[in-house]
Formats: sequence, structure tokens, C-alpha cells
Amino acid sequence: MTTAASPAERYAASQRRRARGGPQLAAFEALYDFEFDDFQVAACRALADGHGVLLAAPTGSGKTVLGEFAVHLALAEGRKCFYTTPIKALSNQKYSDLVRRYSAARVGLLTGDNSINGEAPIVVMTTEVLRNMLYAGSPTLASLGYVVLDEVHYLADAFRGAVWEEVIIHLPESVRLVALSATVSNAEEFGDWLTQVRGGTTVIVDENRPVPLWQHMLVGSRMYDLFARPGRAPAPAMVNPELLRAARRADAPGDGPRRRGGSGYGGSGHGGSGHGGSGHGGGRRGPAGRFRVPSRPAVIEALDRAGLLPAITFIFSRTGCDAAVHQCLAAGLRLTTPEEAAEITALVAQRTAEIPAEDLPVLGYADWLAGLERGIAAHHAGLLPIFKQVVEELFAAGLIRAVFATETLALGINMPARTVVIERQDKWNGESHADLTPGEYTQLTGRAGRRGIDVEGHAVVLWRPGMDPAAVAGLAGARTYPLTSSFRPSYNMAVNLVGQAGRQRAAALLESSFAQFQADRAVVGIARQARRLRQELAELAASCDRGDFAEYAGLRRELSRRENGQAGLRTAARQAEVLAALEQLRPGDIIWVPGGRRAGIAVVLETGADPPLPLVLTANRQVKSLSLADFPEPVQAIMRVRIPNSFSRRSANDRRDLAATVRNKLAGRDLSKPERQGRPGQSGTGPGEDAELARLRRQLRQHPCHACPDREQHARQAERYRRREQEAEALERQVAGRSHVIARTFEAVCAVLEQLGYLDGDAVTAEGRRLAGLYTELDLLAAECLRRGIWDGLSPAELAACVSALTFEARRSDDASPPRLPHGPVRAALASMAGLWGELNGVEQDHKLSFLREPDLGFAWTAHAWARGQRLEALLAGGLTPGDFVRAVKQLIDLLDQVSAAAGTGPVAGVARSAISALRRGVVAYSSVG
Repeated sequence: MTTAASPAERYAASQRRRARGGPQLAAFEALYDFEFDDFQVAACRALADGHGVLLAAPTGSGKTVLGEFAVHLALAEGRKCFYTTPIKALSNQKYSDLVRRYSAARVGLLTGDNSINGEAPIVVMTTEVLRNMLYAGSPTLASLGYVVLDEVHYLADAFRGAVWEEVIIHLPESVRLVALSATVSNAEEFGDWLTQVRGGTTVIVDENRPVPLWQHMLVGSRMYDLFARPGRAPAPAMVNPELLRAARRADAPGDGPRRRGGSGYGGSGHGGSGHGGSGHGGGRRGPAGRFRVPSRPAVIEALDRAGLLPAITFIFSRTGCDAAVHQCLAAGLRLTTPEEAAEITALVAQRTAEIPAEDLPVLGYADWLAGLERGIAAHHAGLLPIFKQVVEELFAAGLIRAVFATETLALGINMPARTVVIERQDKWNGESHADLTPGEYTQLTGRAGRRGIDVEGHAVVLWRPGMDPAAVAGLAGARTYPLTSSFRPSYNMAVNLVGQAGRQRAAALLESSFAQFQADRAVVGIARQARRLRQELAELAASCDRGDFAEYAGLRRELSRRENGQAGLRTAARQAEVLAALEQLRPGDIIWVPGGRRAGIAVVLETGADPPLPLVLTANRQVKSLSLADFPEPVQAIMRVRIPNSFSRRSANDRRDLAATVRNKLAGRDLSKPERQGRPGQSGTGPGEDAELARLRRQLRQHPCHACPDREQHARQAERYRRREQEAEALERQVAGRSHVIARTFEAVCAVLEQLGYLDGDAVTAEGRRLAGLYTELDLLAAECLRRGIWDGLSPAELAACVSALTFEARRSDDASPPRLPHGPVRAALASMAGLWGELNGVEQDHKLSFLREPDLGFAWTAHAWARGQRLEALLAGGLTPGDFVRAVKQLIDLLDQVSAAAGTGPVAGVARSAISALRRGVVAYSSVG
């Protein structure tokens, strides 16, 4: 814990602040009870000097100080500051922080769920809200001076990343931008792009963690330092040899690491706290000597004994997180005092007072509270939002000491711990189990170590059989986390841009995206290489005093291609003959195998189907399966023998008797290899091909260069020239493919919109203006449903069911069971939507696009039932989690709100508003964080 500074120390600190940052920075820094780091001071000074700033630093290092300084400057200058975050939970958290400092009267909140004081000088919002404001030309943008993009590295997100680039490109030039990012390996490149599109931008990168991180691996019940020199990964990273020996012993069958005294945590670790170990540890063995990974309660108890709590254990499964809490409860684990448990109970009662009592059982309230009272909790997207909020609050207050979480906790929520535990090195990525990347590992372990509380943070990986400590050391030591753009134009984006700037200007704007910037940078090196090859070609060109050798070399290549082609045709024709002959064979046929290791006399025992390759008995009484390589030419039966019904190929006597029968049948016959049928050059050629070859050979002989005494030397030089030319052409194709790729995609999008009547040249049609207000992945499908009247005449519940198909996306796409659908007109409407998607998909394919995913009907019945007043218990009975349910309904409400506005004065507008009212009830209404 930090100790309070004396008055003299505080005065000295204030003088230092004034000297290094000017009056504004000094006044701002005085609001904090710690002295700013050098990188924070440098970033704040750059912002105060009128620059935009990109600040890339590790999780927990205090990047948000710069964002809060932007707020401070905006208020001092009488201007506005928008503070954007990627997720609503972060927006809520930052809103609460700023309200505590500046009062609710000066701070607003705009998310999909909340609209509080939106005209305040400080407004916290999700990034999508700001993007929508920019396209709509909202009057709220007046007097905007600063925009903070927290977690700007989200622009690499495949689904939402484009929003960040849209905001950066379209913000007025007068707005100063503050971009806060996790440590990325190409921050300078990103900063160069920001300078290009926004003007002067200062890039500040700080890779030093404010709290040192110690890396460990738990083998059985013994914790080892990961590196030979503990702490941050050395360069080059050197794995602790004791850990390698322990892992080898644990992997050895029947002989795991043996305990040699001690509790299993301790030993000769690093110089700081002695939590690492370098001696032998105690690994447990299960039945038949198998190594057993310590149980989750055992891990938490061991961490508690070592003073390493509070801890976050990352388990890449929601079910696994919930199971971990139950396992700890079943083991009788308790991490709180009776007084702390009472405090937890009181806070939970206060935060959940609005939840109807009848909903508590289905939400798992009792088990959740039992875990909290013992200082144990799960944290994942399947939890009710208010439950997650309570867990975060209790953890920050030090009342929860063990949290089992999915990786979503690492994506921005301010919830640091002393220790982070990683159970596995792979996770489900939506399609398959993939290994953690260095960037993901850094993001997870970044939660370890609380600034101002912990002297050091700890990352612990649980060793499992087959795990290589060197691979984990590679993850911990790597600093490769590049920021890569996922930007692409959408239909909504296109109509908004064309409406604001016209088609040509819109294409130019999109060319300024980070995606095109990165593509252009990649092209520079390729284009330089292509130019170098073209320069080499000028020196490599073969010359001959007899004539045009390039022309002669072209004739030689054409002749060679033609000859190879004819040879290929002959080979294919001969193979077809071989297969046709094999199909005629029957069991009992005596054949001469024409080639391969089985060449000679054999009798067919069985015939194959596809390909028709036979199983034979050879002359030396071996049963062999033949391949096409054994038949370089067609085969014919010489004669036949009868194979007895009692014949068994496994019986040596039967094989001997059948071989004798074959010999007797062939007695007196010439058993030398039969003559090959047909002439080699006959098959697969025709007079047309022969004439063309003859023409080319004649032309070659008549060329003046043919008689050159240095002809073959010239030919070798011409071949080198051709290979270099092919390399240059391949590189030039790459350049052409990457140049203007965004503009080409934009033109294809505009072509689709023009074909469907949303654009008319440079003009946006009335239908296009409707599309401009629909911000959803399936924007074009939603607009077409409105235009074609597919939703006309539906009730509020039926409309909710239909619109849910545009917002819902099942977590697992491999579920083959058909979705449950409501009865009535909604079924016909959903069928029409599916047919319409197929039609639009065809239009996209014609223009080489693939933007619109298929509508997902998996939430239609649930949305319909909830809108009709069905109880929560009935809807969650099918396995849907409370968190997923609330999130899906809120996303549906958000799109229904857009549909209501886009429908104008039509009947669908009123129905959409009624659907929103029907959906916003119960658990959805009282969940303030989503």
C-alpha cells in the first residue's frame, strides 16, 4: 500500500509538475495521489501543445490518464470531449468515474441502452454511437474539441473494427484525437497513418509495466519460475532448467516428480518474494501412474497460502467457469471473514433489489450469492449483466479474491489482480481449438499486478502432460502483436458517404483508410522488387547476329509445350485403355502382369470397383494387391482356371494348390512377356496434332537463328530471361491486386446499390436514405424487407421474431437441429426473408461480394414469446444463459428502434415501437449494463 505524502513532499511534487508540464498539466496532475510516469507526462504535454496523440502501453499502466487529461482540457477551453469505448460495460464504468470527479450535471452517457444528459460537455459513448452521429450530422457535434478512442486496437476486430476507422477518417479536422492502445508491435505504422489522415500526431510507446510481472508454471503442486532469470522474459528467453526437468519427469510414464519436503509452494525462487521454486515438486499421480493436474480448489488454496490472491483464473469456457465455482464450494473453500461475507450480502441485496423475486431461481441467484459470500465468483458473457457488474465492484473492493473468467474479462474492464492463472494454452475460436497467440497471452497476463497495491504481479500457467515449457516461454517472451486493419466498405457506409460527399469523393475518402495504407506499404516493397527485376531483364536479353532470338526462343517453347501436350494425351489415352482392360478381368483369369515388382504370371482372385485393380496370386504363391503402376499397358486374360469355393487366401495349402493348377494350365505355353499391343506413338494423336507439330518443327528449322553456332548458349540466356520475366509479372500482379483494393470494393458495393435502386449515379434515392439509418450487419436485407413490405401486417411480437433473425447469431454454427418457430403469419414472413436473402446473395456473387450472412432464426421463438409476456423461466429452460438472453433482446431493441425511424410514417414504425415496449420489461429493463 502507498503511504500518505507529507505536506513538504506534496509541495515539492507540485513544483516538479509545474516545471515539467505547464499550469494546465500541473493542475490536472494535482487531482491524483501519485506522480505521473514519464510517458504519461510526455503524452499530456503533446496533447496540451495541440497535437493528436497515439499512446500504446501495457494493460494497467495508466493510459487512461491521457484520456482524462483530454476531458480536463476540453472543460478548461469551454469545449466538448467525447470519450468512446468499445463496449457498453466500459462506457458505464468510465461514466461512473467521470461523474465522481466532475458531477452528473457535466457528464453524459450514450449507449444502445442509455441516453443520459447527451448534450453535456463530457459524453461517454460507444464508438458506434459516435460513428452514427458523424453520418447523421448530429448537432451534438457542435463545439466538439477532443475525442478519446479508448482501446483503439479494436479496429483489428473482424466484425466491428471498421467503425474505428470511419470515426478517425470522418471526424472534423478541428477535433484533437487521443488514441489509447494496448502495446502493439506496429504502433509507429499506425501513428504514420494517423498523421496522414489527421495531421500532426505524436506517437508514444511505453512497454514497461508499472508493476513487474513474474512468470511461473505450476507442475503438480510445485510452482517453478518460467525463466532461468525470473521476472520479465530475458532476451533471449532462457527456460528454467529445473522446470524442464520437472516437466520431463511428470511426462515420464509412471514416474512423476517426487515431493522432497515443503508445502509445494516456496523454495529458492526469485529475490523478491520467494514464490517461485527451483527444487523438486510434488506431482500427483492418478490410476496407473497418470499425472493429475491439481484441482481448481487446490490451486486457489495454494495461491492463498503463498499470498498470491486475489487471482483471476482464465478458463476458456463459460461452463468451465461456473463449474469451477461449484467445485470450490463443494470443497468447502472460504476466502472471506464473516464480516466480509455480511458486507457482500448487503451490497448484493442493494444492487439486485429491482429483480423480481420470481426470476431469482432461474437466474441461479442462490448459488451465485453463496460463491460471493465465500469470496469466489465466475465472470463471463453468459451472466446477467447486473451480476457481472456486482462481481466487478466486489473484486475492485477486495471482497472477491478468486474469479474464474473467460478471456472477455481481459478486453478492457478495469479489474486487475495480484495473480493471473491460465489453465490451458488453447481456446475455442468459434471454429476450432487454436493455440493462444503472444498477443492474447500478453492481454491475459496484463491483468496481473495492481498499481499502487502490489509490488509485483504473477502469471501462473498450469502444466499439463505434453505441454512444452519452452513454448509457453515463447508466448511470454514474444512482443509481436501487430495491429492489422479489418476495414471494408458496407452498404450503409456507402449510401452515407455518397450522400455526404458524392461517389468520387467517397472513394477517395475510403482510400485514406488504414487498410489501404497498410496495403500500399506492403506494395512498396513488392513494386521495388518488380522494378529491379525489370532492370535485370534489360541486361539479360539474348541477342543473336543471325536474327531475332527472342522469336526463336518463343518457337522452341511453343514446340516443347505442344510435344508435352501430345505426350500427356498419349499417357491419358493409354491409362484409359488400361482401366478398360482391368474392368474386363474376372476371378480365375490368368494374366501377365506387365510391369512393376509383381511382373509375371498371376491369377486374379478378386476385382476392385473404383479403380478396378485386382487382388492376385503370383507365381511364387503370394497374395498381392496390384496398383496402376503395375500396368503400364493394357492387360488381357491368357486363359482361365476355376477357383474352388473353399479357397482361402490365408491357407498356404490352398495357395500352393491354386498355383500348381495355374502352372498345369500353362504347361507347354511360351511364358515370356507378350508383345506390347500397338505402336507407342499411335495412341492419343491425330493428324491435326501431327500437322501442327510438323509445322512448328519446320518453322524452327527455317529460322535464321537455328543455324547459329552459339544457339544453345543463347537459348540458356533466353531461358534465364523468361524465368525473370515470369517473376516480374507475378510481382506486378500482386501490386495490381493490392492497389486501390478498397476503392474497387467500394465500386462493387455501389454497383449493387445502383442495381437495387438505392443509388442513382451520385444521388442517394429515397430508399437509399432509409438504408442510411440501418446500422446492422444485414443492413441491405433489413432495407429490402421494409421496401418489399415483408413485415407489413405483423403484430409486435411477430415483428420482433422476424427482426431477431437479423441481429441474432448462434454461438455455435454446427448445431444441425432446426430452430423452433412461432406459429402464424411470422413463419411466412421468415420464409420470405430467407428467400430474399438468397436473391441478394446472388446479386452479391454477380459483383464478387460476400457481405450478407444468412439470417439466423435461432432466437425467433424466444423473441416472440418474450414480447407476448412469457415468463423468463420458460425461455431459459432450453439452455440459453441469462446474459445471452439479455444481450440478444437489447440488440433486437436497438435494431427495432432503427427500423421504427427508417419506416417513417408507415405502419411498421408504430408496430416496431410497440415491440420495443413489449420487449423492454423484467430482466431486460433492470439490466443497466449490456
